[in-house]
Amino acid sequence: MPPTLDKAPKGPEERDLEVDAMPARQAVAPTITYDESKFTELLLYVAKLMLDDPSNGSVKLNKVLFYSDFFHYAFYGSPITGATYVKHPRGPAPRGIADLQHRHSDDMELAVFRHGAHPNNILFPKREADLTIFKGTEIAMVNSVFNALKGRSADDVSNMSHALQGWKAAREREEIPYYTIFLYDGPVTEADIEDGQRIAQTLKSELESAGFAVAAS
Repeated sequence: MPPTLDKAPKGPEERDLEVDAMPARQAVAPTITYDESKFTELLLYVAKLMLDDPSNGSVKLNKVLFYSDFFHYAFYGSPITGATYVKHPRGPAPRGIADLQHRHSDDMELAVFRHGAHPNNILFPKREADLTIFKGTEIAMVNSVFNALKGRSADDVSNMSHALQGWKAAREREEIPYYTIFLYDGPVTEADIEDGQRIAQTLKSELESAGFAVAAS
């Protein structure tokens, strides 16, 4: 079964997003490569999903993209698109997304609506996304994230992303590394300690098998 997000992680605000148990991480972090064609297709797919959301707009679209990439990295060891996400006042956003939308104007169109304090940018896809380039786990993750955030206001999802340690640590327009999805500053439970010991033992065994000397704890 793919992981699901029935509601958007727990413990302050970001712990509102719940996921199934994570597998042990790899001993060496994988190399992350950006796939622009995949990101373009993902953008088209999410934009179409968002047309069904009453709080549709660029703030929420950016969060669906961000959480989809980061949670897939956390669960499966690799992001969906490898896009670089940077810190903005209203939460993480993909770097260069406006330029990409402009270059792919035959495939998508951005409309600006003014209502309330912030202008609302809504992306309209002009064609169907090519989903054949995605793995099943990738589309399942996107759908789970979208369903978890559907109906939440832009301010709600923006405030939730501000509780993420990666967003807190980054400076304005600075990259938020994928590994920061594992950072957490809340209370530590006995289960957390046991999980940490299990993961540490797994990593120790992997490193020793690879020929590295690991000091005894």
